[in-house]
Amino acid sequence: MSLMEKLTADMKEAMKQGEKERLSVIRLVRGAVRQAEIDGKKILSDDEVIGVITKEVKMRRDSIEEFERGKRADLVKKAEEEISLLMPYLPSQLSIDEVKKIVEEAVAEVGATTTKDMGKVMGALMPRVKGRADGKLVNEIVRSILK
Repeated sequence: MSLMEKLTADMKEAMKQGEKERLSVIRLVRGAVRQAEIDGKKILSDDEVIGVITKEVKMRRDSIEEFERGKRADLVKKAEEEISLLMPYLPSQLSIDEVKKIVEEAVAEVGATTTKDMGKVMGALMPRVKGRADGKLVNEIVRSILK
């Protein structure tokens, strides 16, 4: 079953169960996937759908930071709930130790020594961790290693 088919099946289940929040989040993601398909004029593969879902999770994480600055605990809670509803559609996330190991391998692979080599490292690294680790976390780990 493709990821899009799973989203559709889960949407139907949420409708039957009366889970309004879950239904809303799934509809938003399906809409984002459809928009990406229209923009790209092609049907998205599962990897591309994971990219769209990852983007949706990232948008919500960024929103949480803004809501916390604005002292809007209600919106923070809502965004966190939406993230928890989206996470099952993403591949299992890498631990910090696993990310560090992959970063160290990429640094050695490209021969990076300073932060000026950051672009090379990130270019080699991101395809390996795409959808499995937060880009901000990966960036911080790379910076700490390339001091």
